[in-house]
Amino acid sequence: MTTLLLYTSAYFFFAVTAVLLCQKFGLGSVLGYLLAGILIGPAFGIVGKEAESIQHIAEFGVVMMLFLVGLELAPQMLWRMRHKLLGLGGLQVLLTLAAIMGIALALGYSWQIGVVVGCIFALSSTAIVLQTFAEKQLLNTAGGQAGFAVLLFQDVAAIPMLALLPLLAMGGATHQTADAHSSSNWLTHQDAWVVAAVSVAAIIWIVLAVRYLVPYVFRFIAKSKLHEMFTIFTLAVVVGIAALMSMIGLSPALGAFIAGVALANSSYRHEMESHLEPFKSIFLGLFFITVGASMNFSILIAQFFPIIGMTLGLLLVKSSVLWLLGKIFRLPTLGGQLFALALAQAGEFGFVLLSIANQHKLLPTQIHDRVSLVVALSMVLTPLLFIFYDKVLSPRAIRGENSERPNDTVDEENPVILLGHGRFGQQINSMLVSCGFHTTVIDNHAEMVEGLTKYGIKTYYGDATRPELLNSIGLHKAKLLIVCVGDKSTEVVEFAKRYYPNLTIIARARDRLHAYDLHHAGADYIVRETADAAQRTGRIAMHQMGLSQDQARELTKFYAARDRYQLDTLAELYNPDVPIFSNTEMLKAAREIDNETQEMMQAIIRGEHIDWQENPNSWVRIKKGIS
Repeated sequence: MTTLLLYTSAYFFFAVTAVLLCQKFGLGSVLGYLLAGILIGPAFGIVGKEAESIQHIAEFGVVMMLFLVGLELAPQMLWRMRHKLLGLGGLQVLLTLAAIMGIALALGYSWQIGVVVGCIFALSSTAIVLQTFAEKQLLNTAGGQAGFAVLLFQDVAAIPMLALLPLLAMGGATHQTADAHSSSNWLTHQDAWVVAAVSVAAIIWIVLAVRYLVPYVFRFIAKSKLHEMFTIFTLAVVVGIAALMSMIGLSPALGAFIAGVALANSSYRHEMESHLEPFKSIFLGLFFITVGASMNFSILIAQFFPIIGMTLGLLLVKSSVLWLLGKIFRLPTLGGQLFALALAQAGEFGFVLLSIANQHKLLPTQIHDRVSLVVALSMVLTPLLFIFYDKVLSPRAIRGENSERPNDTVDEENPVILLGHGRFGQQINSMLVSCGFHTTVIDNHAEMVEGLTKYGIKTYYGDATRPELLNSIGLHKAKLLIVCVGDKSTEVVEFAKRYYPNLTIIARARDRLHAYDLHHAGADYIVRETADAAQRTGRIAMHQMGLSQDQARELTKFYAARDRYQLDTLAELYNPDVPIFSNTEMLKAAREIDNETQEMMQAIIRGEHIDWQENPNSWVRIKKGIS
């Protein structure tokens, strides 16, 4: 018991330390778990042979992961994305597998080894790539969308790969080797037609059971109001399916994936995801730790240059295939570069395939250890590829775009100048144009400018944060400047107010602090981009809680007026050189106004008359302010 506790504490301590450090430096949790395993295994020798036994238990995390992947892949969703999935994703997997297999054959290895290694290397790291895309806000770019489609296809392609590897073992001399796994297979000595019939029947039974029986049980549990039963039953479903698939010799992950797809349209899908996610994360983390702990670093030291060469060769081959596909599918230059670099590594699912290949003796021990090191090293190098993209490729592309297209010459002088025609500015411009007002629109996205021009909206290309552009767009004759350019809007407002003091300026703010900065920069009207939507949501919420439509509408108007008054008051007390929660005078004023607002709103609910539109602190008195 003591030994077990010591091993458990070592796993947990090193996992927490390594993952937190990797997250801090933007390297991702998967690499943190691998690093923890390396530290407690090859580096310090804290754990030994028992890592392999723990790995068999930890592989259940992969089963849960595939179940959750299936829950996200409703059949209609797969159908809508079929072109990108089958085009980009299908070609990436097939071309990478073919390239790796060709290299293996050229080096004198059998085609079976080439297929196994090709399958392992063809898959990329979903965990690392998607997390990095989210952190760097790259998911909505052309390269990010293409990468997401390929990763989605790889998640699906991993399923037939799981089924393919045991078939390769059956076709070779290694199928005679028996182990604990095969001994638990009820169909080991049955005829092929019996195995096929039972396998098909089991899959059909899983689909029907989870499609009709599982929702019925969930409804029964919901009526009982025993929420812990959701967790227990969800675990029972996944464990039961995994056990059934193991007993008939099929992949437990395959059964879990099929069950997940069958439940993708269930109203209890999110409930199952929320209950399984913590267990999946723990088991997967444990799985990656055991992978790191069981890696043979003596081979890396003894054969350093060959293994590093294999790792760099993998990155080169995969990035070349991805770059070629980016050209074929006409991705933008920068998007194609991101697509090629982001998915060039091998992925965490490669470890799963490696464990299956090892279980069925598909790879010689030396090749298995080398491939395992190459997968891990390629994942370790992935953050460096993203840094190269951020620091070298992206700035170069922006400089190239700016040098290729200079700012347009603005040849008109209109009373309204709008800087930024994105999701916020386009609605403002549409309203003004619909009323017959003439606007000059400036935007720094070349594709947006060209598209709007084709649509019939005259738009000029240019960087609105540059003083030379601002001096050439007719600010001296304009009546109104509307600033919707994002992070540098404060500098734009400050420049315009300094040199054109009589110009009225409306500026968009991200939040309250940004609004205070714009106020000090000289903006006449400041509009927080989410304020109106939040207040409308509050009005709906008040009505749903029992207030009448008229009451909710009046309270919303009153709250909006008080909120504008508070922001206008606090903006005068705001000091950009003092942290917001260290400005005691500002905090005191905010609390006083909040308390007063609460008292007045509750008085209105009680039916008391408050002539707030004549109140000195009302929106009527504030001619210029923050909204």
